[in-house]
Amino acid sequence: MSRTILIVEDENILREIMKDYLLEEGYSVIEAVDGKQAISLFQEYEVDLILLDIMLPDLDGWSVCKRIRKTSNVPIIILTARSDEDDTLLGFELGADDYVTKPYSPPILLARAKRLLESRPIHEQESDTLSSRGISIHFPSRTVSIDGKSSGLTHTEFEILAYLLKNKGIIISREQLVLKIWGYDFMGDDRTVNSHIRNLRSKLGEHAKHIVTVVRSGYKFEEEP
Repeated sequence: MSRTILIVEDENILREIMKDYLLEEGYSVIEAVDGKQAISLFQEYEVDLILLDIMLPDLDGWSVCKRIRKTSNVPIIILTARSDEDDTLLGFELGADDYVTKPYSPPILLARAKRLLESRPIHEQESDTLSSRGISIHFPSRTVSIDGKSSGLTHTEFEILAYLLKNKGIIISREQLVLKIWGYDFMGDDRTVNSHIRNLRSKLGEHAKHIVTVVRSGYKFEEEP
C-alpha cells in the first residue's frame, strides 16, 4: 500500500522538486503552502510522514509541529534554512523526528524519509507486545501505555524506548542509538540524543527512573534502578 507524505513548503520550486522525487519512489504526495493548510490537510487525510518547513506564512512550522504532536506521533522531518543549534534542539523538543538544513540534497532527504517510513525495529520482535514495570509497548499499533494509560510518544521516542526495553539491563551507547534509530547519515550530535531521551523520560513520568544514564557509556533500561 502506498505511503502518503505531506509536504509543507511555501517555495514552489523546492516543493515541486521534493514532490517529483517522492512520486518517482511510489509515494503519494499531498502539498500545503502554509501552516493553516497543513493542519487542515493533516486532519483530512491519513498521513504517514510530514516534511515540514519552518518559515511559513500564517502559521509557522514550530506551531504546526506542536499542534500535530497533541494528537499524533506521525514522523516529522523539519526543513529549515536556519542552522542554529538551539533551533535544532527546539525542533526535537517539540516532537520532530529529524532535522534537515537547507540547502539539502533531495536524495539524502529521500533516504531520511525512507528510514522513518520503512525502518521498523518491530520486525525484529517475536511478540506483538513488550512489557516491563508498568510500561507496555504494542507493536502492531505502535502505541505505549504507562500503567494502563496511553502515552503519546513520537516515532523516534517509540523507537528509542522499544530498543532500550528489548535490550533491558544492557548498556546502549549513544553511538549504538544513533546507528539504530537515525542511521549512518545522522547529522546531529550527543545533544540531539540527550534531547530525545529527556522528552521520553518526561512522558514516562515516575517510570522515567528505569531509563538510566551510565556516565561516559550511554543508557540502559533498568528494572530496578
